[in-house]
Amino acid sequence: MLPNNTQQPAWISASTVETQERERAFFRSVYSWMFGGLLLTAVAAMWVVNSAAMQQLVLANRFIFFGLLIAEVGIVFYASAALQKLTPTAAASLFLVYSLLTGLTFSVLFFVYTLPSIVQAFAVTAGMFGAVSVYGRVTKRDLTSWGAFFFMGVVGLLLAMVINWFLKSSALDMAISTIAVFVFTGLAAYKTQALKQWAHAGGAQGETLAIYGALSLYITFINLFLHILRLFGRRR
Repeated sequence: MLPNNTQQPAWISASTVETQERERAFFRSVYSWMFGGLLLTAVAAMWVVNSAAMQQLVLANRFIFFGLLIAEVGIVFYASAALQKLTPTAAASLFLVYSLLTGLTFSVLFFVYTLPSIVQAFAVTAGMFGAVSVYGRVTKRDLTSWGAFFFMGVVGLLLAMVINWFLKSSALDMAISTIAVFVFTGLAAYKTQALKQWAHAGGAQGETLAIYGALSLYITFINLFLHILRLFGRRR
């Protein structure tokens, strides 16, 4: 029996238990929204693949296709800028619309790569993402410095992609995708750890942050998947 003046370890205190439970609930919400977004993306992509009318609308019309891509970018910028003002309903709507638009544009992948390649790339991405996301949650190491490094990496990748748009170099293209896999894997760990700091916001803002966190992880997952597919996917 412990003496009356002996304190219990902090890890079994009521406040610690409450904090851990809030964090678990937050991440359940994040991953549930992320899974829902990926599912919606898959459904939207298959809608185009199985509909000649949708193929004509989305893939045969460059104006529509690039318009959808621009809309995706616009949603991300708007959600980031208006985060503090977004209600959970508005945040959910933006995320679902983004997931839908991504699925419509991603349908082109089914006409470029074989279905087994897409499935395998998705499985590899899910495994890698899951592993680094768990690492981001459990590690005691501060990953803050990773953020600036990997975000600079994203900027560098974008510039390299623009340059290669004109060069049409397959070697540079492979190099870009190889570096991108490293960059987005690191970002997944960094973002997951950063979300732990958001997990303790209460009320409606907490749910909004969970949805925005799901959007952030969703974008990281999608980019990781794209570059893994470009590296190892078998073209038709």
